[in-house]
Amino acid sequence: MDLNLTVPALLFPAISLTMLAYNARYLAIAALIRQLHQKYQETESKSIGLQVQKLRKRLTIIKNMQATAIISFLLAAITMFLIYVEMNVAANLFFGISLFFLMISLILSLIEVQLSTKALSIQLRDME
Repeated sequence: MDLNLTVPALLFPAISLTMLAYNARYLAIAALIRQLHQKYQETESKSIGLQVQKLRKRLTIIKNMQATAIISFLLAAITMFLIYVEMNVAANLFFGISLFFLMISLILSLIEVQLSTKALSIQLRDME
């Protein structure tokens, strides 16, 4: 494949938007954890404690999503530099690795969305 500067540059907006979405998820879960922590201190409810454990797992997944997206972003930048200095074999390798990390990030995102949906369905069942 003949790689030029525009190919890895196309990843920049995609990865940036992905990282914004991940950050929004992180902030929403962080706010929910703070809220549940306050309720737990008031009531010491075991169900709230279980919810916090599930949120901790989701928070870890989001952290890993963010880390792999950042690595993908960094590798895309390195790819552009390698293309600039005409090291095409290395550029192809780094670009492939960048895409691999982006795919890992998206798979983690899918897992986190599944966990989030399960948690919401449990809460909806409790309300019925």
